[in-house]
Order: sequence, then C-alpha cells, then structure tokens
Amino acid sequence: MSLRVGNIIRFERTFTAEDVELFTKISRDEGSHHVTPDEQGRLVIQGLLTATLPTKIGGDHNVLARTMNFEFLRPVFTGDTIICEVTIDQFEKSDNKTRIDASFLCKNQHEKKVLKGDFSGVIL
Repeated sequence: MSLRVGNIIRFERTFTAEDVELFTKISRDEGSHHVTPDEQGRLVIQGLLTATLPTKIGGDHNVLARTMNFEFLRPVFTGDTIICEVTIDQFEKSDNKTRIDASFLCKNQHEKKVLKGDFSGVIL
C-alpha cells in the first residue's frame, strides 16, 4: 500500500495471557494486575503492549518514529480484541526521506475507546 494523506489503515489483535507473560518478561512491568487474574480470570494488558498496535505501521512501512503520544483511556484485558485505526495526517517526500504524521484510535470489541494518540517520524 502506498501511503497518502487521508489513508486510514485498520487492523486488529486479540490479546492472550501468553502475550502478557512474554511482555512482562521483556518489559519487567510486573504489576500484580498483569500477573494475577481478576475474578473473571483475565489479566490487564500492559499499556505499552496495547500501544504496539499503532506502532505496527512503523514495521509495515519502515517508519523511524521521532515522537509518540499515547492517551490510555481504559484498561485492556486478555481476550479483548482491539481494533486500531491509524489515519495519515501528513505525508511529505523530500530528498532522501519522507516525513509522516499520523493519529490513531483504538477500540475494544464493544466499541469502547481504549487508546488514542499520534506519532511522527520519517520513512527511510
């Protein structure tokens, strides 16, 4: 996909207990809510694990991020499916790089907003 201003890129992911366990090992974010299930048997997903959704665009399009802003609106739990929409707000090509600015909104399977923010960077 060739990126253009106004493009909306949509993807989703369902988080598992294994995802939380692996991220806990890597990040060392071992808050009790990440390692002890609640009364429904769910773990709370680390905020930065949830934030990997909008950063997926970087992996898909070779973006080197310069700034990232996240606003965590509500908890995400294991078993939740998060739908992320990234909107390309600015896309400018120059000599040997391309500048990109984007905003994003993530909702859970119940259409509840869980994360919003923006990022900027360059495509090398």
